[in-house]
Amino acid sequence: MTPRPPLLPGATLGVLGGGQLGRMFVTAARTLGYRTAVFDPDRDSPAGAVADRHICADYAEAASLAAFAQDSDAVTTEFENVPAAALEHLQRTGAAVCPGIEPLRIAQNRIAEKNFLRGAGIATTPFAEVHSAADLAGAFARLAPPLILKSARFGYDGKGQAAVADEREAAAAFEAMGGVACVAEQRADLACEISVILARSRGGECAVFPVAENRHRDGILHATSVPASAPDALQDEARELAVRAAAAMDYCGVLAVEFFVTRDGRLLANEFAPRPHNSGHYTIDACAVSQFEQQARMMCALPAGDTRLLTPVVMVNLLGDLWRDGAPPAWDALLSEPRARLHLYGKREARPGRKMGHFCLLGDDLASLQQRAAQIHSELSGDV
Repeated sequence: MTPRPPLLPGATLGVLGGGQLGRMFVTAARTLGYRTAVFDPDRDSPAGAVADRHICADYAEAASLAAFAQDSDAVTTEFENVPAAALEHLQRTGAAVCPGIEPLRIAQNRIAEKNFLRGAGIATTPFAEVHSAADLAGAFARLAPPLILKSARFGYDGKGQAAVADEREAAAAFEAMGGVACVAEQRADLACEISVILARSRGGECAVFPVAENRHRDGILHATSVPASAPDALQDEARELAVRAAAAMDYCGVLAVEFFVTRDGRLLANEFAPRPHNSGHYTIDACAVSQFEQQARMMCALPAGDTRLLTPVVMVNLLGDLWRDGAPPAWDALLSEPRARLHLYGKREARPGRKMGHFCLLGDDLASLQQRAAQIHSELSGDV
């Protein structure tokens, strides 16, 4: 395959989806000198507000998709649940889509995702496919309860899943999920959770960011710390496995792979995201190049930027729960800290569990950063 020439500043980069990931991508692309187009049906989309052009239309509108493809020299996606038909339409027009449709197809279905990872020789938690209520008995016969039942599609941030101790609870959860296809997963005895963010070019070159350690609350990422505390050998293995997953998909773009680290020192892949990832937001402030600039570079067939960590960092998500009775958090508690960097996403409505922004805290000692970040978050929430 003849390598295509790089796209240089002045070209237009399109993004399907207009949430916060799209907004941060648009900001990075415009800083590099590219024009940007966002396709999103929400008139108030955070990315559309900062792009050069916002095509506000349904993902099924062929004429609008054709105009978007005509406008864009390369196209990426902000979230993996972009309708496949929209991507297929763009590819038929000849648009350079990065990543392609196959990684998104796999990531849109937990069953396909876990089978793909297993097929690539990457261990996952033990699981069973559940296509009907009759499959639940087999899941409990094969796996050691308690289990986690997860819908195969459209689950994120703890949505579409339930902890189940026995077949009765599983049957109730399966019915509550509408009887859709699910995976039943065996719980792992976790020491911590980590993630690897990498960028892979069309030619197969990979640039990997430092491994991040993640803490969740109610299924939603709460804080990311870098460097991770996992042993160096496990971090090396995680990077190698993430690169293997990308190669198995002939991936182009930024990819995130999440891993469980068990107490007996094993790595188990949890899931992957074919896009920049929440746990990679620390790269904006703490690395030589951000994951969003890296995505633009991969789309434009440019060399990857330098992924080295410049300073230890803690990233903390800011959810809509902090906006109480319509009032914003006490931002002075954060902005009075000179080591803090605040990123708000421009969302009009704050709702519990909705990601409204994040902050990064930079410094030399990770333990003290973690303590200070927790203190700031408590002050913002009014708990102190």
